[in-house]
Amino acid sequence: MTTRTSDVILDRMMALHPKIIDLTLDRVWRLLAALDNPQTKLPPVIHIAGTNGKGSTQAMIRAGLEGAGRAVHAYTSPHLARFHERIRLGGELISESNLTAVLDECYAANGGENITYFEITTCAALLAFSRAQADYTLLEVGLGGRLDATNVVEQPEVTVITPVSIDHEQFLGDTLGKIAAEKAGIIKPGVPCIVGPQQEEALEVIEYTAARLGAPLMVHGQHWHVHTENGRLIYQDETGLRDLPMPNLLGGHQIQNAGAALAVLRHLQMGDDAYEAAVTKAEWPARMQRLKAGPLVEQAPHAELWLDGGHNAAAGLALADVLSSLPARPTHMICGMLNTKDVTGYLAPLAQKADSLTAVSIPGEQNTLSADETAAAAAKVNLSASTAESVADALVAITAETPDARVLICGSLYLAGNILRENA
Repeated sequence: MTTRTSDVILDRMMALHPKIIDLTLDRVWRLLAALDNPQTKLPPVIHIAGTNGKGSTQAMIRAGLEGAGRAVHAYTSPHLARFHERIRLGGELISESNLTAVLDECYAANGGENITYFEITTCAALLAFSRAQADYTLLEVGLGGRLDATNVVEQPEVTVITPVSIDHEQFLGDTLGKIAAEKAGIIKPGVPCIVGPQQEEALEVIEYTAARLGAPLMVHGQHWHVHTENGRLIYQDETGLRDLPMPNLLGGHQIQNAGAALAVLRHLQMGDDAYEAAVTKAEWPARMQRLKAGPLVEQAPHAELWLDGGHNAAAGLALADVLSSLPARPTHMICGMLNTKDVTGYLAPLAQKADSLTAVSIPGEQNTLSADETAAAAAKVNLSASTAESVADALVAITAETPDARVLICGSLYLAGNILRENA
């Protein structure tokens, strides 16, 4: 494959800081100042934090806004197949020429100073957004919130906090309350905040932060409600009720994500076209995505292949719920995970939903768990486990025994990215 110019610059950026994650905003503020503060020149910002559901909620908000005829910038991470996925300008993925230009400008403006890869690429996204017309800008937090590189907009239009759970303890804290405090760091004085379903400990921290800053809250279960009834999604808030189709993104957890997206759209007074588009037109790859083309599908034509990038305990619960909702079929997992994740917590809910797990290492990832380690974790939760050298090898073994199996490739967005690069 031909190397893109943007790839060369991105590789250079990786060398600017020895640590992959180092939470502080000092380096970001310095570079933004050198770029003439693009964060002050954005279309109205919707800022989204949380442990689970950030990406899906953003995708639904974007689909809703676009369904109402609005042009939308969107920033998300990590990417799956190529970096361009992180930056959408007015609804379209950033072009190679535009990406190369803003990356090069940020690299030059940084002057060789220490800065993390995520920080400098976030500055590049903000620079691109500041120079293109749109009605709204959607910013998804990378990690935490308070010290995340996206948390540089003084006055967003609205903030959103999706469900908070235990994840990234080494960076955000070892209790739910500490993690919630980091997520609540995106709340700004006087700016409304939409809050998805939360455990009590997390909600108390969010409510305390909002009260201290005078930020109005719209909380799930208090100010807005969402549920299903007769195969429809029912959303209700203080202004009324909406009866809508079920979300096209699969899983019971997507009902909650849809509710948060609808709460944002209702706050912005977008109207019925936006509400329906939010639940019927959202696209979010590697979240229970059915693979329909590519070498793996050709290799196993009678199998049902699914891809999911969830990687923590809450994601495991959500995935188990989705599997329970599908028609009965022999189900086998192909799983690769990072060594920074709660592997047992992720796998435990899935142990009763799958007939087996074949563990693989994630190609090209320094922090991958070995296949043997993932298989050992599966065995601890009573999930029949084996190993394979690759996803393709695992699929051969599974379909040799069960040609029409349901096969779920899961455990990491990095593994999902490897699959999508060849099977999108």
